Amino acid sequence: MATNPSHSKPPYPNITAISAKNGASTIECWRLAAPFKSSTEAGVSGASFAQLGKAGSTSYALIPAKFDGGLHNAPIVQYVAFLSGTAVVSVPDQPPVTIKGGKDGLIIAADTAAVSKQGHDTKYPSDEETTAIQIPTADGKVPPHTVL
Repeated sequence: MATNPSHSKPPYPNITAISAKNGASTIECWRLAAPFKSSTEAGVSGASFAQLGKAGSTSYALIPAKFDGGLHNAPIVQYVAFLSGTAVVSVPDQPPVTIKGGKDGLIIAADTAAVSKQGHDTKYPSDEETTAIQIPTADGKVPPHTVL
């Protein structure tokens, strides 16, 4: 019989955010407003979940090894869940951030052309393909959050 391992969880999800201030993209850490809650659903009872909100049309991306995404804006406010590989995101005047695919691979890209003049640069330096799921927020809205 399987038992639930003891684990600690933060009260709210913290994620890397590509956002914008004063017309320029910036990299921030956001604490999302929706707290983790314990599930009572069969199969995952006792596991922790946080609601990310309603989503738009979701896509699955296969990004080639050593791919250079170049300078671009987020097409819409969207969560990006990197499942494998590595993404390196940079914006002017800040050190780049490296996102590894897997359990810590969830980010939000919110530096749309409406709020950022230049956007951000993304490179995929891994020798392996990077896989990602792109999950637009409903109506392109930024989820409630606090900047940490």
